[in-house]
Amino acid sequence: MTKISRRNFLAASGMLAGSALINPGETIQAAPLNTPNHAAPTSKMKVALIGTGSRGCGMWGRDLVKRYSDNLTFVGLCDNNPGRLQAGKEYIGVDCPTYTDFDKMMKESKPDLLIVCSKDSTHHDFIVRAMDMGCNVLTEKPMTIDEHKVQAIIDAEKRTGKQCRVTFNYRYSPHRAKMWELLRDGAIGELTSVDFHWYLDTSHGADYFRRWHRLVEEGGSLWLHKATHHFDLLNWWIDSDPETVYGAASLDFYGKNGTFRAENCRNCPHTQKCDFYWDVTKNKYYKMLYVDNEKYDGYLRDGCVFKNDVNIFDKMAATIKYKNGVQVAYSLTTYSPYEGYRIAFNGTKGRIDAWIEESKPVSDKNYDEIILFNNFSKRQYIQIPHGQSGHGGGDALLQDQVFLPHIPDPFNHSPRARDGAFTWLI
Repeated sequence: MTKISRRNFLAASGMLAGSALINPGETIQAAPLNTPNHAAPTSKMKVALIGTGSRGCGMWGRDLVKRYSDNLTFVGLCDNNPGRLQAGKEYIGVDCPTYTDFDKMMKESKPDLLIVCSKDSTHHDFIVRAMDMGCNVLTEKPMTIDEHKVQAIIDAEKRTGKQCRVTFNYRYSPHRAKMWELLRDGAIGELTSVDFHWYLDTSHGADYFRRWHRLVEEGGSLWLHKATHHFDLLNWWIDSDPETVYGAASLDFYGKNGTFRAENCRNCPHTQKCDFYWDVTKNKYYKMLYVDNEKYDGYLRDGCVFKNDVNIFDKMAATIKYKNGVQVAYSLTTYSPYEGYRIAFNGTKGRIDAWIEESKPVSDKNYDEIILFNNFSKRQYIQIPHGQSGHGGGDALLQDQVFLPHIPDPFNHSPRARDGAFTWLI
């Protein structure tokens, strides 16, 4: 396979040149995701799911059945692990056929929408095949993991007229939407720079190093699997395209840096002295989906965070310049004592600051706070009540927009394949 550099991909795709495959103003004409393709507009949307892991069975399975049964019906579930597939079907609470053969599911069930929750490295394959079969796609982030796969998805959208939508649920949280609104209203004048620093703690952050995400060939590294959320937020807030990027990263804490290791926690002789020991069997959900079905594929959900095969980074930083002149300083740390982020928007008339603690908060306040500073007036404290669903309240709002008809989009939330591509390009 020919290696394509980021800059060459930008040029070939028209992101730096004139004849674009993904031009900023280009709109691909296709039916909305919440309009059935194979039935009358008043019929339920027919949904199929590929990947019955935790996210697929939960947010994109059981949650949908509970909240949108009047609007959708599951017509097929697919996974390469037959045990997890059956457990997922029971957990989701549906009575649709199950498949280990993706093409067979698509041909027999004829879904209007395919939801992709498989490993990141396989997303593009299912996305492209589904669109070629006449189906719209909703994919978990990241959309895909390399430039060839990005291009295959963009080409499939143009070829078929179908849409691929990426589940960037962070956009939807009320707190982050308020930042977008303040920037659009000119609250700090012209935006000039952004300081954005994200911290994963030793629970959530460590979990990426237990799972298949620890392998760059499966998840593209946390530059993609996690930071794709952050880069999407930046692109959305700044309302421009990244032009130049400098990045640095290393593996300093997990993987080879451990002083002892094992295959997984349940078979480890070091449990008494390991701060990262985790008994997966105490989590009923994970035990049902993963532990009880290891015999089918050998996947260990409680892998050792210090395994020598870890080849992703645990510390990352980037400097980004956007086409509109905005500059960004970004970092991601995966072994912080708390989880959350600090962000500041600097403008010609002031500054917006926020410090969000998603774990181990210093107070029990039920709101997130934004501080608006103006250069020649008093600061303002804006309190945003916590959302009532996952990811800062964003999950339910994203799901509503996909599965309920006539939901307005005043914040330009709806991320498409182009948005997914530009988070990879950073």
